[in-house]
Amino acid sequence: MIFKIITLFLVGMAILAMFGKLRVPKIGQKLGKKTAHKCAKCGSYKIGKGPCACRKKG
Repeated sequence: MIFKIITLFLVGMAILAMFGKLRVPKIGQKLGKKTAHKCAKCGSYKIGKGPCACRKKG
């Protein structure tokens, strides 16, 4: 009985994992060449149109 419950749980988790991989885009796809803007000074990714955090400090 417990073997059947564990087996059904693992099968359910495998099915959820398959659907999760189909729907959620990978991190590398979000930071594509068209949308990824890096700071020329520190090399970190900039978010938005404003200046980088390294340039805001000083």
